[in-house]
Amino acid sequence: MASHGIEIRELYKIFGPSGQSYIEAVKKGLSKAELNEKHGHVLGLKDISISMPAGGITVVMGLSGSGKSTLIRHINRLIEPTAGEVLYDGVDVCKMDQGELREFRRHKTAMVFQKFALLPHRTVIENTVYGLDIQGISRDESLKKGQYWIERVGLSGFENHYPNQLSGGMQQRVGLARALTNDADILLMDEAYSALDPLIRVDMQSVLLDLQKELKKTVVFITHDLDEALRLGDKIAILRDGKVVQQGTGQEIVLTPADDYISAFVKEVNRGRVVQVKTIMQPLTAAPSGLPLPAETVLESAAKTMTDAGQSLAHVVDDKGVPIGSVDLSAIISAMVTPTSHLDAPMAAE
Repeated sequence: MASHGIEIRELYKIFGPSGQSYIEAVKKGLSKAELNEKHGHVLGLKDISISMPAGGITVVMGLSGSGKSTLIRHINRLIEPTAGEVLYDGVDVCKMDQGELREFRRHKTAMVFQKFALLPHRTVIENTVYGLDIQGISRDESLKKGQYWIERVGLSGFENHYPNQLSGGMQQRVGLARALTNDADILLMDEAYSALDPLIRVDMQSVLLDLQKELKKTVVFITHDLDEALRLGDKIAILRDGKVVQQGTGQEIVLTPADDYISAFVKEVNRGRVVQVKTIMQPLTAAPSGLPLPAETVLESAAKTMTDAGQSLAHVVDDKGVPIGSVDLSAIISAMVTPTSHLDAPMAAE
């Protein structure tokens, strides 16, 4: 199945019986607090416009109450928008009739929840094929697909166990297998790993990244954790009070925070795991020397590679292997600990 991107345009959500009546006032500057205090309505989303690339992971992050879970539920229209568009393959999900929406949910989207949402009376294999049962897929085909994805997420041998016999991490693997068995283009993950212990959480992030290299799903991942966002996201959108504060790559957000709110998020980030060598490289002034490093290598990996090889100098190459710059180990180590505002030319090599 070819992946398609998601385009969210000028999306608003006002909770309350007369939400539509206050759209213009909100557009003209009525605040979230004023809307609630004076009119008894709650502003969930305000003028959200995000392009979510096909075949990539878009992370929507923010603190509790920022609107991130409200946003993801607009993509499969579990929440009805007050205004705006959610486009998939050129079609506005917000304008689909009930039949079209049912087909979209069944065949184009799959969701992985924070609380696992497994059916306690069904075994691992029965939970995994639940979506296919609803679609009316033959039993032989659904069991074959279910078994394949159970094995892919590392649960071979647990097919006949019930959810209460599994750890939290294993239950979330079942949730992921169930989502992948549907072969949906869009994978919606709402705080999917937030309930897991830290080590299991990192393990599940690795599972997702490994599968994504092959599957190229259009993934929308919700989290309140910046480290998770930076590890998973091809693109990150940060929400506050229902509005997008900043969006871009992890490196863009870490190096050029839009305001003090974003700066507070990123100040403790390990830059060595985010900043890429192309950002700090120097122009080539002579024939390339030292070992080659792909331009998108993060500083931490570059430092380890150079140290292991006993090299203090490297040349940076593009995706075709053409040398485009040079970098030395001391500059890498310095950039790993330098505050973002002190990096000389962020994104200069883009």
